[in-house]
Amino acid sequence: MIPYEWLEEACERIAPFIHKTPLTYDPQFNLYLKWENHQVTGSFKVRGALNKILSLQSWELEHGLVTASAGNHGQGVALAARRKQVPVKVFVSEHAAPNKIQAMSDLGAEIHMVSGGYAEAESAGISEAKESGASWISPYNDGMIIAGQGTIALEIFQELPDPSAVTWLIPVGGGGLASGIGSAVQALQPHPRLVAVQSEASPFLYAIFHHGTQDGVVELPSLADGLAGPVEAGSVTIPMVMNYVDEIILVSEDEIREAIKHAWNFYHEIIEGSAAVTLAAILSGRVTAKPALVILTGGNINPVEHKQILNDGNIRSFQ
Repeated sequence: MIPYEWLEEACERIAPFIHKTPLTYDPQFNLYLKWENHQVTGSFKVRGALNKILSLQSWELEHGLVTASAGNHGQGVALAARRKQVPVKVFVSEHAAPNKIQAMSDLGAEIHMVSGGYAEAESAGISEAKESGASWISPYNDGMIIAGQGTIALEIFQELPDPSAVTWLIPVGGGGLASGIGSAVQALQPHPRLVAVQSEASPFLYAIFHHGTQDGVVELPSLADGLAGPVEAGSVTIPMVMNYVDEIILVSEDEIREAIKHAWNFYHEIIEGSAAVTLAAILSGRVTAKPALVILTGGNINPVEHKQILNDGNIRSFQ
């Protein structure tokens, strides 16, 4: 649904502004790890934001940009807006992480706090874009955003000896990353198995994938804040995820916490909850297929929260 040429064009468009992030191998778990916490802004989200905004025409920029974000997408949009010298408003939930709000503000974003969760922030942002004439930059429901996120896969193709033989684990919220990677791996024969991972606390896309609707989903607080919130009705990512992803699984908050701890203790890497879901799926034994590849999407965890997780005294040993 996203032409492969869009992915190649996205790679070329954003290459001057992003890092090619490390891909490492853990022989103990027969596990490849893609570390997007080393990315500009500390998250993969900058890929899609840059691809979208750098492709906009001048008339699409003249009234500025509007988005909604839990923090990482907003940072990417703010960075891209700075390069294009246009203003950006970011609508955030009152529960958004303070460190992410500060990072967006430091990049020049005008922050608008909204009562409620991500769903309320997204609704407010869409309304503002319609009223003001600004360009709405969706975190996931946009072909150019999806193509930008899919550039991760093209990097991986260059480094993995046989990407088709690996089970790919992808964090999923709105489905932009899964859709982008899914579009990319269509070029491989055979296609690798794609497993998307979400928190039990916010299983909206999981419910759509398995039950055909997200109605009735009860959302709870989650360490994986970047994956939280319902999927926009009619999002282009829904049919793409249904078509490309082989399975969506859920991990618990305790498993996410243990994965954050494991990343630090064994790899000396700081990852946030939204990134940790894929590693949690491996460590918990919910995914056993090997070799496997985990996409670790970002590292913008509140430092105080990270320290608390590391010091909670309940370090498990995974074999």
